[in-house]
Amino acid sequence: MTTKEEIAELFKSKGRTLGSVESLTGGLFASEITSMSGASEYFKGSIVTYATEIKENLLKIPHNLVEKFGVVSQECAMQMSVNGRNMLNVDYCIAFTGNAGPSAMEGKDVGTVYIAVCSVYFCVVYAYKFSGTREQIRNQCLNTGYEILKQEILKNN
Repeated sequence: MTTKEEIAELFKSKGRTLGSVESLTGGLFASEITSMSGASEYFKGSIVTYATEIKENLLKIPHNLVEKFGVVSQECAMQMSVNGRNMLNVDYCIAFTGNAGPSAMEGKDVGTVYIAVCSVYFCVVYAYKFSGTREQIRNQCLNTGYEILKQEILKNN
Protein backbone atom coordinates (compact mmCIF):
# COMPACT_ATOMS: atom_id res chain seq x y z
CA MET A 1 0.00 0.00 0.00
CA THR A 2 1.30 3.43 -0.98
CA THR A 3 1.82 5.88 1.87
CA LYS A 4 1.66 9.66 2.06
CA GLU A 5 5.43 9.59 2.62
CA GLU A 6 5.91 7.83 -0.73
CA ILE A 7 3.70 10.42 -2.42
CA ALA A 8 5.77 13.21 -0.88
CA GLU A 9 9.01 11.65 -2.08
CA LEU A 10 7.65 11.05 -5.59
CA PHE A 11 6.38 14.60 -6.05
CA LYS A 12 9.57 16.11 -4.63
CA SER A 13 11.85 13.92 -6.75
CA LYS A 14 9.88 14.62 -9.92
CA GLY A 15 9.64 18.34 -9.16
CA ARG A 16 5.85 18.28 -9.57
CA THR A 17 3.15 20.15 -7.66
CA LEU A 18 -0.07 18.74 -6.26
CA GLY A 19 -3.45 20.09 -5.23
CA SER A 20 -6.75 18.56 -4.23
CA VAL A 21 -10.48 19.19 -4.54
CA GLU A 22 -12.43 17.33 -1.90
CA SER A 23 -16.07 16.63 -1.31
CA LEU A 24 -16.82 13.50 0.73
CA THR A 25 -13.29 13.51 2.18
CA GLY A 26 -13.89 17.00 3.57
CA GLY A 27 -10.23 18.02 3.59
CA LEU A 28 -8.90 14.72 4.94
CA PHE A 29 -6.47 14.31 2.01
CA ALA A 30 -5.02 17.81 2.43
CA SER A 31 -4.80 17.35 6.19
CA GLU A 32 -2.86 14.10 5.85
CA ILE A 33 -0.50 15.47 3.18
CA THR A 34 0.25 18.64 5.15
CA SER A 35 0.81 16.72 8.40
CA MET A 36 4.32 15.99 7.11
CA SER A 37 7.08 18.55 7.26
CA GLY A 38 8.21 19.65 3.81
CA ALA A 39 4.76 19.33 2.22
CA SER A 40 4.99 22.94 1.06
CA GLU A 41 7.70 21.85 -1.40
CA TYR A 42 5.05 20.19 -3.58
CA PHE A 43 1.53 20.64 -2.14
CA LYS A 44 -0.03 23.99 -3.07
CA GLY A 45 -3.51 23.71 -1.58
CA SER A 46 -6.96 22.23 -1.45
CA ILE A 47 -10.50 23.31 -2.14
CA VAL A 48 -13.20 21.63 -0.06
CA THR A 49 -16.49 21.74 -1.95
CA TYR A 50 -18.78 19.75 0.28
CA ALA A 51 -22.05 21.44 -0.72
CA THR A 52 -23.40 21.37 -4.27
CA GLU A 53 -23.71 25.15 -4.47
CA ILE A 54 -20.02 25.52 -3.60
CA LYS A 55 -19.11 23.12 -6.40
CA GLU A 56 -21.16 25.25 -8.78
CA ASN A 57 -20.35 28.75 -7.48
CA LEU A 58 -16.71 28.47 -6.39
CA LEU A 59 -15.41 25.61 -8.52
CA LYS A 60 -17.57 26.55 -11.54
CA ILE A 61 -19.03 23.08 -12.08
CA PRO A 62 -21.81 23.68 -14.64
CA HIS A 63 -25.30 23.43 -13.13
CA ASN A 64 -26.52 21.40 -16.12
CA LEU A 65 -23.77 18.80 -15.47
CA VAL A 66 -24.89 18.51 -11.84
CA GLU A 67 -28.55 18.24 -12.88
CA LYS A 68 -27.84 15.58 -15.51
CA PHE A 69 -25.28 13.39 -13.70
CA GLY A 70 -25.31 14.50 -10.05
CA VAL A 71 -22.39 15.45 -7.84
CA VAL A 72 -21.70 11.75 -7.19
CA SER A 73 -20.60 11.01 -10.75
CA GLN A 74 -17.54 10.48 -12.89
CA GLU A 75 -18.46 13.60 -14.85
CA CYS A 76 -18.47 15.76 -11.73
CA ALA A 77 -15.23 14.21 -10.44
CA MET A 78 -13.52 14.94 -13.75
CA GLN A 79 -14.69 18.56 -13.81
CA MET A 80 -13.61 18.98 -10.19
CA SER A 81 -10.06 17.83 -11.00
CA VAL A 82 -9.82 19.89 -14.21
CA ASN A 83 -11.11 23.09 -12.63
CA GLY A 84 -9.11 22.50 -9.46
CA ARG A 85 -5.87 22.06 -11.41
CA ASN A 86 -6.47 25.35 -13.16
CA MET A 87 -7.53 27.25 -10.03
CA LEU A 88 -4.66 25.92 -7.91
CA ASN A 89 -2.13 26.16 -10.76
CA VAL A 90 -0.67 22.71 -10.05
CA ASP A 91 0.84 19.92 -12.15
CA TYR A 92 -1.56 17.34 -10.68
CA CYS A 93 -4.94 17.73 -9.04
CA ILE A 94 -6.80 14.90 -7.36
CA ALA A 95 -10.54 15.15 -6.73
CA PHE A 96 -12.79 13.05 -4.50
CA THR A 97 -16.57 12.85 -4.73
CA GLY A 98 -18.99 10.20 -3.58
CA ASN A 99 -21.42 9.00 -0.97
CA ALA A 100 -20.05 8.03 2.45
CA GLY A 101 -23.53 7.51 3.89
CA PRO A 102 -25.59 7.04 5.87
CA SER A 103 -28.12 6.54 3.06
CA ALA A 104 -28.40 6.59 -0.74
CA MET A 105 -27.82 9.97 -2.40
CA GLU A 106 -28.94 10.88 -5.92
CA GLY A 107 -29.92 7.24 -6.26
CA LYS A 108 -26.33 6.16 -5.64
CA ASP A 109 -25.54 3.63 -2.94
CA VAL A 110 -23.42 4.35 0.10
CA GLY A 111 -19.80 3.65 -0.80
CA THR A 112 -20.09 4.89 -4.40
CA VAL A 113 -16.93 6.94 -4.97
CA TYR A 114 -15.23 8.65 -7.89
CA ILE A 115 -11.61 9.74 -7.75
CA ALA A 116 -10.22 11.83 -10.59
CA VAL A 117 -6.69 12.98 -11.36
CA CYS A 118 -5.88 15.67 -13.88
CA SER A 119 -2.50 16.87 -15.14
CA VAL A 120 -1.41 18.81 -18.18
CA TYR A 121 -0.92 15.42 -19.91
CA PHE A 122 -4.07 13.49 -18.98
CA CYS A 123 -7.29 13.30 -16.97
CA VAL A 124 -8.63 10.03 -15.58
CA VAL A 125 -11.52 9.01 -13.35
CA TYR A 126 -11.72 5.84 -11.29
CA ALA A 127 -15.01 4.46 -9.94
CA TYR A 128 -15.22 2.46 -6.71
CA LYS A 129 -17.74 0.78 -4.47
CA PHE A 130 -16.35 0.89 -0.94
CA SER A 131 -18.00 -0.50 2.17
CA GLY A 132 -17.92 0.23 5.88
CA THR A 133 -18.61 3.21 8.09
CA ARG A 134 -18.28 6.82 6.92
CA GLU A 135 -14.79 6.95 8.41
CA GLN A 136 -13.77 3.68 6.75
CA ILE A 137 -15.06 4.83 3.36
CA ARG A 138 -13.24 8.16 3.66
CA ASN A 139 -10.00 6.38 4.65
CA GLN A 140 -10.37 4.00 1.71
CA CYS A 141 -10.64 7.08 -0.52
CA LEU A 142 -7.44 8.45 0.94
CA ASN A 143 -5.44 5.23 0.54
CA THR A 144 -6.79 4.66 -2.96
CA GLY A 145 -5.94 8.25 -3.87
CA TYR A 146 -2.31 7.63 -2.88
CA GLU A 147 -2.23 4.51 -5.09
CA ILE A 148 -3.71 6.36 -8.06
CA LEU A 149 -1.28 9.27 -7.72
CA LYS A 150 1.70 6.91 -7.51
CA GLN A 151 0.52 4.96 -10.55
CA GLU A 152 -0.15 8.05 -12.64
CA ILE A 153 3.01 9.99 -11.79
CA LEU A 154 5.19 6.95 -12.49
CA LYS A 155 3.38 6.23 -15.76
CA ASN A 156 3.39 9.79 -17.03
CA ASN A 157 6.73 11.26 -15.93
